[in-house]
Amino acid sequence: MRLDDPWDDAPAPGWEEPEGPEGATPASVPGRAAPRGGHSAADIYLDVQRSEAFQEVRRRYRRFVVPATIAFFVWYLAYVVTAVTAPGLMARPVAGAVNVAMVVGLGQFLTTFLLTGAYARHARLRRDRAALDLRWETQEMTRGAER
Repeated sequence: MRLDDPWDDAPAPGWEEPEGPEGATPASVPGRAAPRGGHSAADIYLDVQRSEAFQEVRRRYRRFVVPATIAFFVWYLAYVVTAVTAPGLMARPVAGAVNVAMVVGLGQFLTTFLLTGAYARHARLRRDRAALDLRWETQEMTRGAER
């Protein structure tokens, strides 16, 4: 028994009803273009990975993530090392029952939120458009390519 799904144009390969004694045959997806130049999807993805546009998206990503990760890790280790090596400093009261360790610990949380916001802004302004364009082009190239 086959149930028609209004949200799907074609069944996934291997999910259609068996035809004849050999069993299921791969479904053809309507609207697919013929493979471009006989390239397989794997070849197309490798070509895209080697492309300058993809490398530029990766460079922009790394230029933000690597320094931010190192800075945050150093900030975190500084907190832990200071807590272990200078307990007197960390126990010094700032206001009432709030001490330096609590302020710096809350600073860790604040830094996490600020870094998340900075990453989202960087991605939106520097990478998202290029990555979406690259994704669109890749999808167009792989449409109908051999799997």
